[in-house]
Amino acid sequence: MSLDLDITTDGVLTADTHLVQSFADLDALKQDGARTVIVGAQGAHVTDSEGNRLIDGIGGLWCVNAGHRRREIIDAITEQLDTLDFYSTFYNFTHPAAAALATKLAELAPGHLNKVHFGNSGSVANDSAVRILHHYYNRLGQPKKKQVLSRHGAYHGSTHLAIAMTTPGYSEGWDKAEGLVHHLRCPHHWREGQGLTEADFLDALIADAKDRIEAIGAENIACFIAEPIMGAGGIIVPPTGYHAAMGRLCRDYEIKYISDEVVTAFGRLGHFFASRDVFDVQPDIITTAKGLTSGYQPLSATILSDEIHEVISDKGGTFLHGMTYSGHPAAAAAGLANIALMEREQIPQTVRVTGKQFEANLRGLDDLDIVGEVRGSHFMMGIEFVRDKDARTPFAAEDMIGLKVARAAQKRGLIARPLGNILILSPTLVMDAALIDRTAAILREAITEVQTGL
Repeated sequence: MSLDLDITTDGVLTADTHLVQSFADLDALKQDGARTVIVGAQGAHVTDSEGNRLIDGIGGLWCVNAGHRRREIIDAITEQLDTLDFYSTFYNFTHPAAAALATKLAELAPGHLNKVHFGNSGSVANDSAVRILHHYYNRLGQPKKKQVLSRHGAYHGSTHLAIAMTTPGYSEGWDKAEGLVHHLRCPHHWREGQGLTEADFLDALIADAKDRIEAIGAENIACFIAEPIMGAGGIIVPPTGYHAAMGRLCRDYEIKYISDEVVTAFGRLGHFFASRDVFDVQPDIITTAKGLTSGYQPLSATILSDEIHEVISDKGGTFLHGMTYSGHPAAAAAGLANIALMEREQIPQTVRVTGKQFEANLRGLDDLDIVGEVRGSHFMMGIEFVRDKDARTPFAAEDMIGLKVARAAQKRGLIARPLGNILILSPTLVMDAALIDRTAAILREAITEVQTGL
């Protein structure tokens, strides 16, 4: 069986002018040769339409944790489709794959997080978390508790509410949900805490959060949402103890804590979930997606505490929330197979070693003149480029330093993600020592090329 696609003789799709791509300069994509067409993948590599084999330094998009073309996951999806292709989880209907995956996530999630609502993306998972909490407080007779605390530098998705919780720059020129979200200080010590020790900066962040809570009124605030490490906001690692302190603050003011683990879960930081094991905080809700299926199927999960579920499941109401494809059988089968593979191969445990090797190799690039800060943890790293290293003076946006380094890296065989003056690396979790060394070597060559040309 073959698909009737509009293709050229070399197998490259020619109908891509009809595709509206995400987070792209759509005008620039009108030019011939503007797109990189990925046609194949295996392990830690992808292949483009020109036959180039590239290290997948962004893991698809933070998500192909188990590596590409894993037969275990592909076969599980195929078998599931051949058994039950689709049925919804609306009303009183369910199916074995969704039920089994929910049970497994409850087993893996920390503490009292035992109830799972499935969605299709991280944006949906985060929207669902807030919508569920609004309903929760309505049922408790506290309808004023609607406001959301987020942070400058956050990224929580691109739907109407999720983009409002995201750092404001991502919604420039676009509308978003208004009147609900308040952004606290960005917890980036290198940029925002100059002149302060990390401990003093942490104190300042908590004091800022407390002042904002009291100004808004805790009786009006539903939740605080935070990524353990900020991802698309620039790989921002908070000061040691930040999440634990914010967790205590939220408890003191009866504000629910949502941990956005869309990126950090499923091995990227060496654990299935990072909130408690790495950052010592017990959330009321964890949201996750991406690595849940290693990108093989679109699936997200909003994992709720028993206490929240007890309120929203009490008699006298209907849970009026859900998506047609919530808990899709093929997606759930992919999640189960992905987790089984990770447990069998001990991928999170391996990342505690290889991820630290990756981190150390990239931190070794800070001897280059335009490298201001190398930050992150394990297989979640960012490199920020500066014009003046001592003064930490950023390059102008029009210099497009991140893009120039990404292009220089790609021609050497590595895909990296530019974000203004920052380069982001979030590769598959199956890289070995040789591939880690090769990645760092390519980055050094690429940065040196761009640095020399300034």
